[in-house]
Amino acid sequence: MSRSRAKRRTIRWVDEVHTLRTIGDSDVAWILALNAQNEAATSPLDAARLRLMLGDAFHARAVNATDGFIIPFDQSSAYWSENYLWFRERYPRFVYVDRIIISASARRGGLARLLYTHVFDAARRAGRQTVGGEVNFDPPNPASDAFHASLGFVEVGRAALSSGKTVRYLIKDLT
Repeated sequence: MSRSRAKRRTIRWVDEVHTLRTIGDSDVAWILALNAQNEAATSPLDAARLRLMLGDAFHARAVNATDGFIIPFDQSSAYWSENYLWFRERYPRFVYVDRIIISASARRGGLARLLYTHVFDAARRAGRQTVGGEVNFDPPNPASDAFHASLGFVEVGRAALSSGKTVRYLIKDLT
């Protein structure tokens, strides 16, 4: 990309206004569709499970109309995923990001960073010092690895899941 083209893109992004909002019932259909498009990097999800997750989530947010979403949980959640439980066994006060997905048409525009920044801020306000999550190791997800490293996440463990995937557990220290 030429320098002038990159500059235009940067200026355009800086000038854009993005709307972060609480996820509601009207969002269920597009979130399920977006999740289905990204199941290899996340996991299957149905409407009943999504509604349960949203009812127990810590600051779940959507960005813009349908550009992306983040669903985190804190240590007080009744959430049941084996990845969440891995964090709960090791950290007394934390926020765990179960899933963050940005639509293909909105990627590379800073929206995932915006969603994470919101979660970091909410976690700090709630007295949490650690934000965690996992990235697939097998099958690999190098784009997610690079993105999380750019946010300051570091690997703290690995696990082979019942789904057959192997994940890397990552945390970001907020202190």
